[in-house]
Amino acid sequence: MLITAPCVVSLTWTLSNAQNQPIDELSEPVEFFYGGDDLLPKVEEALAGRALGDEIALQLEPEHAFGDYRPELVCFESRALFPDAVEPGMAFEGLPDGATTPGMPRDAIYTVTEVYPDHVVLDGNHPLAGIALRLRIRVRDVREATPDEIDARSVGASDVSVLPVTPPGATRH
Repeated sequence: MLITAPCVVSLTWTLSNAQNQPIDELSEPVEFFYGGDDLLPKVEEALAGRALGDEIALQLEPEHAFGDYRPELVCFESRALFPDAVEPGMAFEGLPDGATTPGMPRDAIYTVTEVYPDHVVLDGNHPLAGIALRLRIRVRDVREATPDEIDARSVGASDVSVLPVTPPGATRH
């Protein structure tokens, strides 16, 4: 079966930066809905018409992956708003209750970059924003999508996006 929308593809991959330094590896196949919301558009474009066993190498510039790094998404919030065990690398969905930085998106995932006695530095950029990425994908399976998957535009069972949302070793809270 060729990859055409809508279908479900099982993929493995290795991800590195433009200098070939490893970022992530998905060694066990994971299913993604092709033709919906599970894959980046450039990844879908590269998979179009491919089949089981095909291997693809592509480079994704920031504008085709997670966007340019935006310094305005970095903020400082009071240390008192966070758990005692807060440390760099932790990620929080949204700003904590009581956050005071104006104009920050409330629904972003914020990564703790630094912790000081009086404040915590939060970064609302995707951890891979501003980075050119090299992705080597292998198609492990292709199947027809179920009606539920088509309606949802997602496989939904996987907690993996086409690239990691949090950096390796980070914890999400």
